Amino acid sequence: MGKLPTQTYQDIDLRTPAELSEHLRNKLKLKNLQAKEAFKKKHPHADKFLQEKGVELANIRTHSAKLLGTGALAAGLLLNNPSQPLTFPSPNQIVANIIGQGQLSSLITPQEQVLGALKQILPEKPQPLDRTTEKALENLFKNEIGIPAKATLEGEHLNTTYGLIGAEQHLYRYPGDTLAQHGSGAVLDEGIAPGLGAWGYFAYSKDKLTPDLEEDEKWYAVVQTLYLPNWNQRARYLIGWYKYRKVLIVNTVNGKAVVADVADAGPAAWTGKQFGGSPEVMNYLGGPRYKKGPVIVFFVDDPENKIPLGPVDYSTIKLPQVVGQAI
Repeated sequence: MGKLPTQTYQDIDLRTPAELSEHLRNKLKLKNLQAKEAFKKKHPHADKFLQEKGVELANIRTHSAKLLGTGALAAGLLLNNPSQPLTFPSPNQIVANIIGQGQLSSLITPQEQVLGALKQILPEKPQPLDRTTEKALENLFKNEIGIPAKATLEGEHLNTTYGLIGAEQHLYRYPGDTLAQHGSGAVLDEGIAPGLGAWGYFAYSKDKLTPDLEEDEKWYAVVQTLYLPNWNQRARYLIGWYKYRKVLIVNTVNGKAVVADVADAGPAAWTGKQFGGSPEVMNYLGGPRYKKGPVIVFFVDDPENKIPLGPVDYSTIKLPQVVGQAI
């Protein structure tokens, strides 16, 4: 009888049943999204037709069943001769009833489509993503949000693209800058940082502060450049590469997205957060009380600087003229 080969630690799957189940679930989610993307590429006309009709590919069987049921009901009404005139609700009442019953699932916004896809392919807890998942997210953001965002740009990649973002303070834009000059209302609640950002002042003086530099501070993001594995060897190059680099930040809980620029380094590892956002960034992503949450952060591929900083508005609902329209 031959001797059995020696088993090493690398040969043993040390994951618990729960971890294996989560791994399988994520793979199935990813396959589902890949199938949708393949259908969109192979049959673009059919995909466009389904979108115009408000039908999700995954729900097409359910939709067909509803159509058959509606047809049977209509046939019954036509073949029967009611003794009293039939009265039908107005279109407004029909739509209101559908909304009230939660049956308007097919009339969803692009933002809701993105959110649904994120829930399908992302693991439950923030963690570094594999390249296949990141590629799927790149296609999703480009097709649904319209932003050419990439996990890896010009060979650069963050330690993680899926992590927790935390609230940051305003940054001094020039010598003598004060908090009162950064707007009004809830965005001032976080205060102003005691020190400068990683790249110092945005301008040497107030009269040198251009509208573009104001936007750079207003919509700034924080990433952990100091924890990059090759930071010490490439610090000079990376400092220049990351300065005001545009990033797309997507809130994975509500689907809101904002284009920001990297203007500071952090947060510290002990905080448990991987990213930071200016008061304006955090307020848009989750409201005035939003202090921490899971996000995706990708680089924006914008060599000609055509994509503005600030909120990404992609939430136009389909058939808006029906809801609330007077008849």
